[in-house]
Amino acid sequence: MTHSEMPGTVEGGERARAAVETRQRRTLGPWFFVALAIAVLLSGYLAYSAVRNRNLQEAAGSIRTTGIPADLPTSIANLMSLSPIPRSIAPNFTLVDQHGKKVSLSNYRGRSVVLEFMDPHCTDICPIVSQEFVDAYHDLGRDASNVVFVAVNVNQYFTSVADMRRFSNEHQLNTIPTWHFFTGAPSELKAIWRAYGVTVEAPNPKADIIHSSFVYFISPNGRKQYLGVPSDDHTAKGTSYLPANQVASWGKGIALVAESLVH
Repeated sequence: MTHSEMPGTVEGGERARAAVETRQRRTLGPWFFVALAIAVLLSGYLAYSAVRNRNLQEAAGSIRTTGIPADLPTSIANLMSLSPIPRSIAPNFTLVDQHGKKVSLSNYRGRSVVLEFMDPHCTDICPIVSQEFVDAYHDLGRDASNVVFVAVNVNQYFTSVADMRRFSNEHQLNTIPTWHFFTGAPSELKAIWRAYGVTVEAPNPKADIIHSSFVYFISPNGRKQYLGVPSDDHTAKGTSYLPANQVASWGKGIALVAESLVH
């Protein structure tokens, strides 16, 4: 090839590349714009979905259950999963408390009762509910003496008065003057669980006790009026906890519901 032929060869190569690029643009162009349009539409849809979901969550948080105390904020009522229940007489029982004193639930007529079911060896939700009870007692102020805090043992393997006293002291429940942690023979306890719809799974003394966690609010005339459902979260290691603001809200909620029954 002579030098005079090279420019023509280079020029021919450039024309060939240009032709190829033109064909590529003609081929890819429509698909590129289609893909771009889809991406824009998808981005818009995702943004719309995010806003819609947030609005739905906010709306759900503002839904108020009917029949609950007027003074109770909706956010706290929802946190407590509080609901009114048929106003039937609360099943009576007679057991011994953490001081070894034998008492009947009916003895508390004339005062409102906050009733829970607890395991004296629990390290999960029971200590959290205990703190909520302590907070509620302090939130009650002048009405504190008109509200009784009661728990019934759900651990059939640990039923001694000493077990109830140890748990009560460990979680500051004995700082509540009207606190009673009741226990008795397994047969007595099981009958009470059934009467209040509490399920208990206790395969052996070393296993974790799995049980329903309910808070019953009983009016001064002895009738069940409201039901709350405590909840908790768990860390990555499985440790039970509830954010401090939610524990405080639960305490305030318990106090407000109990006060509403007193008045």
